[in-house]
Amino acid sequence: MTRLSQLGFVVSLALLGACAQHSPYQGQEGRRIKSLSAEEVDGYLEGRGMGYAKPAELSGYPGPMHVLELADRLALTNEQRSATQALLGEHKAEVRELGRRYVESEAELDALFASRKASTESLADALARSADLQRRIRLSHLSTHVRQTALLTPEQVDAYARLRGYASHAH
Repeated sequence: MTRLSQLGFVVSLALLGACAQHSPYQGQEGRRIKSLSAEEVDGYLEGRGMGYAKPAELSGYPGPMHVLELADRLALTNEQRSATQALLGEHKAEVRELGRRYVESEAELDALFASRKASTESLADALARSADLQRRIRLSHLSTHVRQTALLTPEQVDAYARLRGYASHAH
């Protein structure tokens, strides 16, 4: 093998090694909670929707936050406005608490690995807690849309869909 071809071979191996070591998780090892980005942690702690209610929203079940944003255009009555504000307040309190507990459960899962104490049994327990909290968060978001829809007239639900750009899903 000539010197030039040897150099090319070495460069090729180095490039191949560099490519093989790249991971889509690169740079995430410094996260406080490995499974959650800082934005996700904030979203859970603040009780943001984070896409959990998408099946309801896109199927004609309005959410209270957006109903309040569109209150005048939906011609909400005082009673509807008050009921919607109460629903939103109750929902936000619930999902913030659930979100706090979910973030804690993910931190506990992370700690199992960081402490090198992860076992099949400890993982099963930690994942059951985490999954149940995530299920409850999603249930809260989805059921809030169902409850909000019951506070509106069919005409308001149709108007909501049009105003949000879902005219093809108006009922």
